[in-house]
Amino acid sequence: MATIRAFQAQRPPKEKAVDVSAPPYDVVSTEEARELAAGNPLSFLHVSRPEIDLPDETDIHSDAVYAKAKENFEKLKAAAPLSVEEAPSLYVYRLRMGEQQQTGIAACCSIDEYDSDVVRKHERTRKDKEDDRTRHMVMLRAQTGPVFLTYRGRRQIDEIVARVQTEEPLYDFTAPDGVGHAIWRVGEAETQRLIEEFGAVPLIYIADGHHRAASAARARALLKAGDPDHTGIEEYNFFLSVLFPADQLRILPYNRVVKDLSGKPADQFLTAVSAQFEVSEAASPLPLQKGEICMYLEGRWHSLKLPVGTTTPIDPISTLDVSVLQERVLEPLLGITDVRTDKRIDFVGGIRGPKALEAMVNDGQAAVAFSMYPVTVEELMAIADAKEVMPPKSTWFEPKLRDGLLSHLI
Repeated sequence: MATIRAFQAQRPPKEKAVDVSAPPYDVVSTEEARELAAGNPLSFLHVSRPEIDLPDETDIHSDAVYAKAKENFEKLKAAAPLSVEEAPSLYVYRLRMGEQQQTGIAACCSIDEYDSDVVRKHERTRKDKEDDRTRHMVMLRAQTGPVFLTYRGRRQIDEIVARVQTEEPLYDFTAPDGVGHAIWRVGEAETQRLIEEFGAVPLIYIADGHHRAASAARARALLKAGDPDHTGIEEYNFFLSVLFPADQLRILPYNRVVKDLSGKPADQFLTAVSAQFEVSEAASPLPLQKGEICMYLEGRWHSLKLPVGTTTPIDPISTLDVSVLQERVLEPLLGITDVRTDKRIDFVGGIRGPKALEAMVNDGQAAVAFSMYPVTVEELMAIADAKEVMPPKSTWFEPKLRDGLLSHLI
């Protein structure tokens, strides 16, 4: 059963929340972070992407970068200022983007439960990315961005969350990207009730933030090794998270673009694709159902569907449309065997829409684009329950949480 823990959040004052909060460190490049933080000394990007305050040629994994993160964190604590709550608490965190709204619980989760797979994973992590955030956490002695978790909803939890939202929020603002963020501090009695109710939730799942969670586990191992009085209840034994009920989440597709057709003329490539799929003119650049892939080639959208009667494996990974595309087009027709390392393929989050795919093909950045139908949360959970790993770049969650609003000191 899942364990959640109240924590003493470090957070900015209400009037500075917009200035301090920042997009997750891993969805912006150094150049984008530098542009977003320009003219705003309170932006948390100075802490999460501290290389923006160092010379352009600086190695982003150098000692100087992590030292700068610590220096900037200390400056921000004084300048914002960032204060630490007097008592541990849970928080209700509501995200709103257009018509999409989801409300979760900001809490700390157990690294022991992460290790024992009560916290389920569906993605492999990269050592270099783990190394980066582990060093960042240990240097700051803080987890400054939450892991995005989900669970199968529970009515009793929903009722408590709804009651909390009748109170005055700590924050309620719209970020520059148009996403609304509202946070409420949960009172002592309801905090205890939520902890008890989550005790009846059998499993929780990482939706987004596998590297943050893995890095928190590695940081715990390092801090534990240096702590002769370790008891198991130190703050470094828990990781910052926000837990959302699965039925409120929206997964957007993660689309694909390929730079060339592996030497094939476009008409020959289309003929080869037609041997694998039923190909027709697409009524929309967005697939209308699972089992349909839309392809943009030479200024036209095509609908790709497996022929009626095609026998396909029934395991949860092989049934994903991204797997079908990989096995029938990317590898056999375009020679892309490993999408993690092949420089000819790139990935475009569904938030950017089909126009972004068209633009990349039309201006010559890519030769062909594939618009995918989104994976469902149930598919994600089924793969995690099977102890399998989803294909790379299969899911894009929107809206995203902000860094810097609630930090967990370890």
